[in-house]
Amino acid sequence: MFVDRAEVEIEAGKGGDGCVAFRREKHVPHGGPNGGDGGNGGSVIIRAREGVNSLVAFAHRKHWRADKGEPGKGSDRHGKRGADLVIEVPPGTVMIDAESGLVIKDLVEDEDEVVVARGGRGGKGNPHFKSSTNQAPREATPGTLGEHRRVIFELKVIADVGLVGMPNAGKSTLLSRLSRARPEIADYPFTTKFPNLGRVVVGIDHSFVMADIPGLIEGASTGVGLGHDFLRHITRAGILVHLVEPLPTDGSDPVENYRVIRRELEQYSDELAARPEIVVVSKAEIPESKEVHERLISEAGGEVLLISAVTGQGLKQLMHRIVGELSQREENVGS
Repeated sequence: MFVDRAEVEIEAGKGGDGCVAFRREKHVPHGGPNGGDGGNGGSVIIRAREGVNSLVAFAHRKHWRADKGEPGKGSDRHGKRGADLVIEVPPGTVMIDAESGLVIKDLVEDEDEVVVARGGRGGKGNPHFKSSTNQAPREATPGTLGEHRRVIFELKVIADVGLVGMPNAGKSTLLSRLSRARPEIADYPFTTKFPNLGRVVVGIDHSFVMADIPGLIEGASTGVGLGHDFLRHITRAGILVHLVEPLPTDGSDPVENYRVIRRELEQYSDELAARPEIVVVSKAEIPESKEVHERLISEAGGEVLLISAVTGQGLKQLMHRIVGELSQREENVGS
């Protein structure tokens, strides 16, 4: 089960109450106050962890609470601090405050973490209230409540390369050929309902992570189809590989399909639309692919690759082109 968005309630632990107690020792006629302080409540910490690939834990549990602090005791014994609750999420998870809509933290790298709710303070025992005029105070303070908030988690897949295109453009097949990923592959639309990740190794010096994003359709940027839910995953990709099906099963025009996807990217985000793009015509083994390839060269105004995930044609060229684009992007970022 893949979950990429969840809203949960998070509550830090309450602080333990302070204690009212007095020394009761033999041969000590004037025992003073010795009530211990309460322990602090546990905090809730959100931590990104490599290997966690979904927010599925939040689908089954909507309320997360850290431990309470223990109350203070006599003989100046302080209460035990409540244990922190550490919640692990996938790298690429954005935390949003459900009430204000503001981003709390974007956990991009492994081990990134944030204290999303702080535990309450432990109460003070009665020794804190002893004074020259009050040698036997009978007051203590209660522990304070821990922070409480509703949080929205949104997972944006982190990948170097995002595969985009219409449903059934062959993205899952290409990912399975280039990497060890084994996405579901079939001849019906929307085979991919969740992003699939695969690491592609090029020689001994280069590798990159490729994400197969669910197929986009016209109107995706306004909430139509599956695309609206997953457009945000593409925002993490360094470059885009736009795969065009030369013989769509619905009889649509491949070049017009390319235009539709470009419009959806532009409407969703200007920055995303300006991302480096490699245009690729799939299924080079069928005759129609060559005509579509020539038309797309004019449409895209640049190089268009022709590949076949079945025969392997053009796959090495595609991988080296991707490595070159990624290297150039790193140089631009570094400068």
